[in-house]
Amino acid sequence: MHHSIQGRQDPSAPTLLLSSGLGGSAGFWAGDLALLGEHFRVVTYDHAGTGRSPAQLPEGYRIAHMAEELLALLDELDIEQCHFMGHALGGLVGLELAAMCPERLCSLVLINAWSSPNPHSARCFAVRKNLLRHCGAQAYVQAQALFLYPADWIASNGARLAEDEAHALAHFPSHDNLLRRINALETFDIESRLQGIHTPTLLIANRDDMLVPWQRSRHLADQLPNATLVVLEYGGHASSVSDPQPFHHAVLDYFQGLSL
Repeated sequence: MHHSIQGRQDPSAPTLLLSSGLGGSAGFWAGDLALLGEHFRVVTYDHAGTGRSPAQLPEGYRIAHMAEELLALLDELDIEQCHFMGHALGGLVGLELAAMCPERLCSLVLINAWSSPNPHSARCFAVRKNLLRHCGAQAYVQAQALFLYPADWIASNGARLAEDEAHALAHFPSHDNLLRRINALETFDIESRLQGIHTPTLLIANRDDMLVPWQRSRHLADQLPNATLVVLEYGGHASSVSDPQPFHHAVLDYFQGLSL
């Protein structure tokens, strides 16, 4: 998989692995790298079958496969342990890693993640799949901002969104790969293993998230034995982009509490 290593390079620097959501692109974290790189050696990657990591994803592709692919990358980079931050689908990969091989993770930061299907998100993803199948990539990309960002942020960032959408269309994945990634997140269910995950975990949720109800993070906080929940008031599903300062404060405060 395509990956990059940025930030601190001294031998004592802790490693932070960033895993993005459904789009799978390392570019999602562009606005976070300078700050996080002051504290960590930061690893980003494009998920298999997205961006610069070409692959034909198989039928029955699951979050567990994504976790196994990531473990192979960690082995390739000789990373025995790391901190992990995942947004949405990326957070599901983190939960799966923590259940599969807890010894590899120092901590988890899960942003607007979930542990099992819920009716609201299922409805949202059904709409997105119908757009892709019946209207094509352009309609899918045009609708994406509605699920990711608050309405006032969309209204104030038209030029930026136009550039983002043009880039997304130019690098759009195969429809089969995208549908298989959506199916993987729709079918993810780790409820029976949550209480066995003891990795220190920060859960970040947004009350105005259009795609994933913030209560899904509260449920995770209730079930995970070593979890802290921070609920942000504004920013939508991708508040690290739309309102980064509160997001960065929450993350850095948590890491400072871990005595890095």
